[in-house]
Amino acid sequence: MIEFTKLHGNGNDFIVINEFGKNIIPDDKKADFAVKYCNRRFGIGADGVLFISGSNKADMKMRLFQPDASEAEMCGNGIRCLVKYAFDSGHINVSTAMVETLAGVLPAETRRDNTGFWVRVNMGPPLTTRAEIPAKGDACDEFINVDMYGYTVSAINTGVPHAVIFVDDLDLDILEIAPKIRFDPIFPNGVNVNFVKVESDNMITIRTYERGVEDETLSCGTGSVACAYLAHKLKSIADEILVHTNGGVLNISISDDVTFMEGPAETVFKGTIPR
Repeated sequence: MIEFTKLHGNGNDFIVINEFGKNIIPDDKKADFAVKYCNRRFGIGADGVLFISGSNKADMKMRLFQPDASEAEMCGNGIRCLVKYAFDSGHINVSTAMVETLAGVLPAETRRDNTGFWVRVNMGPPLTTRAEIPAKGDACDEFINVDMYGYTVSAINTGVPHAVIFVDDLDLDILEIAPKIRFDPIFPNGVNVNFVKVESDNMITIRTYERGVEDETLSCGTGSVACAYLAHKLKSIADEILVHTNGGVLNISISDDVTFMEGPAETVFKGTIPR
């Protein structure tokens, strides 16, 4: 039997497979495993499968496979869930940890209060040029305020690529609009699509369509960082920002262009599945 743990960060949910010391799912089978068990009717149901293992450069290594069989570079809500799992399982016993991802090694801090278990992650400085996204076309100036499909789009990479669109009203058909941008050839590796409403000097509300999931998710950690950073840069809001998502709230702070994300992580249940 294969043991798993289901966790979520603001409703963005993940299946965690512990591969410390042992490869449970062969690498060439991980994508198929995610397709099968992320299915919400015929599997466990999740936005992705997190594989946690040892690392020679950090306290742990994170790999994320998504429902469409793709492997993502990183995930903000996912890394918080991974750190909580590692803490609860005894793989780390301190309040700080280093996590190896395909987007680099990220430091995380944990705290617990009467509202739950919180993880704060140093997400580093975002990348904002077309060459760094990367995007199709001339490597060039910052890809900000470009018209696409009737919207003004800004592109940024906060571990994974994001398109950010500021709107006055979030009551829109995201499943009709977002896939056009997500699959546009200017983004050869695809892109997550975020719609943002600035609520006040230190608060925004966002909705996110995630590549790999190919649907709107209840929350996106890297998307929250992307939206908060660009709201700070382009809309001149504060550097301590409360981000409202459909699944809950994230705290994003910016210091000398380095971004920090803090949010909750919760265990849903544990179980086993046949090999």
